[in-house]
Amino acid sequence: VQLQACGGGLVQAGGPLRLSCAASGLAFSGYAVGWFRQTPGEEREFVATISRVGRVTDYGDSVKGRFTISRDNAKNMVYLQMNWLKPEDTAVYYCAARWTVTGAIGTSVNAYQNWGQGTQVTVSS
Repeated sequence: VQLQACGGGLVQAGGPLRLSCAASGLAFSGYAVGWFRQTPGEEREFVATISRVGRVTDYGDSVKGRFTISRDNAKNMVYLQMNWLKPEDTAVYYCAARWTVTGAIGTSVNAYQNWGQGTQVTVSS
Protein backbone atom coordinates (compact mmCIF):
# COMPACT_ATOMS: atom_id res chain seq x y z
CA VAL A 1 0.00 0.00 0.00
CA GLN A 2 1.26 3.44 -0.92
CA LEU A 3 -0.03 6.50 0.87
CA GLN A 4 -0.17 10.19 0.11
CA ALA A 5 -1.33 12.79 2.60
CA CYS A 6 -2.62 16.18 1.54
CA GLY A 7 -4.78 19.02 2.74
CA GLY A 8 -2.37 20.80 5.01
CA GLY A 9 -2.01 24.56 5.10
CA LEU A 10 -2.14 27.68 7.19
CA VAL A 11 -5.18 28.19 9.41
CA GLN A 12 -6.07 30.51 12.25
CA ALA A 13 -6.46 29.19 15.76
CA GLY A 14 -9.97 27.94 16.36
CA GLY A 15 -10.50 27.07 12.72
CA PRO A 16 -11.00 23.73 10.99
CA LEU A 17 -8.94 21.83 8.48
CA ARG A 18 -9.41 18.44 6.87
CA LEU A 19 -6.52 16.23 5.89
CA SER A 20 -6.85 13.44 3.36
CA CYS A 21 -4.81 10.31 2.89
CA ALA A 22 -5.06 8.60 -0.48
CA ALA A 23 -4.04 4.96 -0.67
CA SER A 24 -3.07 2.94 -3.69
CA GLY A 25 -2.37 -0.74 -3.96
CA LEU A 26 -4.29 -3.84 -3.23
CA ALA A 27 -6.66 -4.57 -0.36
CA PHE A 28 -6.65 -1.18 1.32
CA SER A 29 -9.64 -2.26 3.37
CA GLY A 30 -7.39 -4.83 5.03
CA TYR A 31 -5.28 -2.14 6.68
CA ALA A 32 -5.79 -0.10 9.80
CA VAL A 33 -4.70 3.50 9.22
CA GLY A 34 -3.21 6.02 11.57
CA TRP A 35 -2.32 9.69 11.62
CA PHE A 36 0.82 10.92 13.34
CA ARG A 37 2.45 14.32 13.57
CA GLN A 38 5.94 15.60 14.14
CA THR A 39 7.61 18.89 14.93
CA PRO A 40 11.33 19.58 14.48
CA GLY A 41 13.45 17.94 17.12
CA GLU A 42 10.55 15.95 18.53
CA GLU A 43 9.47 12.36 18.18
CA ARG A 44 6.57 11.46 15.96
CA GLU A 45 3.35 11.68 17.97
CA PHE A 46 0.26 9.52 17.64
CA VAL A 47 -2.84 11.49 16.62
CA ALA A 48 -5.58 9.05 15.56
CA THR A 49 -6.20 5.61 14.18
CA ILE A 50 -9.06 3.75 12.55
CA SER A 51 -9.69 0.06 12.06
CA ARG A 52 -10.06 -1.68 8.72
CA VAL A 53 -13.76 -1.00 8.24
CA GLY A 54 -13.97 1.99 10.54
CA ARG A 55 -15.72 0.44 13.52
CA VAL A 56 -12.93 1.22 15.97
CA THR A 57 -11.10 4.50 16.43
CA ASP A 58 -8.68 5.89 18.96
CA TYR A 59 -7.19 9.32 19.53
CA GLY A 60 -4.26 10.90 21.24
CA ASP A 61 -5.16 12.71 24.42
CA SER A 62 -4.25 16.11 23.02
CA VAL A 63 -6.75 15.86 20.16
CA LYS A 64 -9.67 13.99 21.71
CA GLY A 65 -12.94 15.82 21.19
CA ARG A 66 -11.46 18.04 18.45
CA PHE A 67 -10.27 15.64 15.73
CA THR A 68 -12.24 12.94 13.94
CA ILE A 69 -10.80 10.18 11.79
CA SER A 70 -12.89 8.47 9.12
CA ARG A 71 -12.40 6.38 6.03
CA ASP A 72 -14.07 5.54 2.75
CA ASN A 73 -12.79 2.20 1.56
CA ALA A 74 -14.64 2.48 -1.73
CA LYS A 75 -12.47 5.50 -2.52
CA ASN A 76 -9.33 4.26 -0.76
CA MET A 77 -9.34 7.38 1.38
CA VAL A 78 -8.85 8.21 5.04
CA TYR A 79 -9.66 11.62 6.45
CA LEU A 80 -8.71 13.58 9.52
CA GLN A 81 -11.16 16.34 10.36
CA MET A 82 -9.47 18.79 12.69
CA ASN A 83 -11.61 21.32 14.52
CA TRP A 84 -10.79 23.96 17.08
CA LEU A 85 -7.18 23.98 16.00
CA LYS A 86 -4.55 25.33 18.37
CA PRO A 87 -1.07 26.68 17.64
CA GLU A 88 0.35 23.58 19.34
CA ASP A 89 -1.25 21.47 16.60
CA THR A 90 1.30 22.91 14.19
CA ALA A 91 3.30 20.00 12.79
CA VAL A 92 3.93 17.83 9.77
CA TYR A 93 1.15 15.27 9.65
CA TYR A 94 1.70 11.76 8.31
CA CYS A 95 -0.67 8.94 7.50
CA ALA A 96 0.39 5.34 7.88
CA ALA A 97 -1.06 1.91 7.22
CA ARG A 98 -0.82 -1.22 9.33
CA TRP A 99 -1.61 -4.77 8.38
CA THR A 100 -2.06 -7.49 10.97
CA VAL A 101 -3.85 -10.81 10.96
CA THR A 102 -6.29 -9.56 13.58
CA GLY A 103 -6.79 -6.12 12.09
CA ALA A 104 -5.92 -4.46 15.36
CA ILE A 105 -5.36 -0.73 15.44
CA GLY A 106 -2.09 0.65 16.76
CA THR A 107 -0.92 3.81 18.49
CA SER A 108 2.83 3.49 18.19
CA VAL A 109 5.04 4.45 15.28
CA ASN A 110 6.56 1.00 15.17
CA ALA A 111 3.15 -0.60 14.63
CA TYR A 112 2.89 0.78 11.09
CA GLN A 113 4.65 -0.64 8.05
CA ASN A 114 3.68 1.84 5.37
CA TRP A 115 4.09 5.61 5.54
CA GLY A 116 3.18 8.46 3.27
CA GLN A 117 4.98 11.76 2.92
CA GLY A 118 3.83 14.40 5.35
CA THR A 119 1.69 17.47 4.91
CA GLN A 120 2.43 20.66 6.85
CA VAL A 121 -0.22 22.11 9.11
CA THR A 122 0.44 25.54 10.57
CA VAL A 123 -1.93 27.12 13.06
CA SER A 124 -1.49 30.81 13.69
CA SER A 125 -2.47 32.43 16.97
